[in-house]
Amino acid sequence: MKKFIQVLEKIQTVVGVLFLCVFFCVIVLQIITRHLGISVIWTEEAANYSFIWAVFMGAAIMVNRREHFNFDFLQQKLQGKKRIYLSLFNDTVLIIFNVCIFLLGLQIVSEFWNYTWSTLPDMKMGYVWVAIPIMAGTMLIYTFFHMVEHVQKLKVKEVHE
Repeated sequence: MKKFIQVLEKIQTVVGVLFLCVFFCVIVLQIITRHLGISVIWTEEAANYSFIWAVFMGAAIMVNRREHFNFDFLQQKLQGKKRIYLSLFNDTVLIIFNVCIFLLGLQIVSEFWNYTWSTLPDMKMGYVWVAIPIMAGTMLIYTFFHMVEHVQKLKVKEVHE
């Protein structure tokens, strides 16, 4: 299971970095073409949508690494089983949140799939919005994995006591 999580994170990292590179290259192209007096109208949309993908992939990775926004004051004060129970509670809240985001993301994708970019009519908005359920789904996988690790730690502590 741990190997799967590592591979999944690596894939998300590569996808996120690729979209960040697309974002950077499109912005540079936009700057150069504006300086030359050439109007390339699709660059703004491409930059926005590639940035969305990069951020959403990065957000999921941060959940896996436990580097996302966190109120850890209480967790630093607790030790042993209490700390593990708090982690399990936090993971449960995160799972509930991500299930909601996943379901709403699927709804958004199905509703807006056939909408097109205003500057590139051949590109469908569904390709942009599918990042939402992908992010939430991978966050769910990561959080379930963390919960399993917490339960295993809890069982080990019960055996040692």
